[in-house]
Amino acid sequence: EVQLVESGGGSVQSGGSLRLSCVASGDTSGTYRMGWFRQTPAMKREGVAAVTPTGTTTYVNSVKGRFTISRDSAKNILYLQMDSLKPEDTARYFCAAGDERLAWGLAVLSESGYNYWGRGTQVTVSS
Repeated sequence: EVQLVESGGGSVQSGGSLRLSCVASGDTSGTYRMGWFRQTPAMKREGVAAVTPTGTTTYVNSVKGRFTISRDSAKNILYLQMDSLKPEDTARYFCAAGDERLAWGLAVLSESGYNYWGRGTQVTVSS
């Protein structure tokens, strides 16, 4: 089992920045892909950014050039640096981990590639 705890959410004005963190604990000895997802009451969960065990990153088109995903494997922390935030980025952001042995072949921004989830942190961007 892997436990994930997100932090860093908050309220910010349009154009501002936030950095989300996700601390992983438990059985972190495996090989995991890591991702950030977001969801609003009106929208199903959307994959925002992901990083594979080899360090390859992928972003949804709407955040390319504005968000950066990174991981500190030694500390088991995943980050999401969010710059130039827009009101449409308002959502609850979730950290997720997927065992690569089980997820191989699945799209890195698809929920089906992840089997561990945090509880999320709220990001609100005002215009």
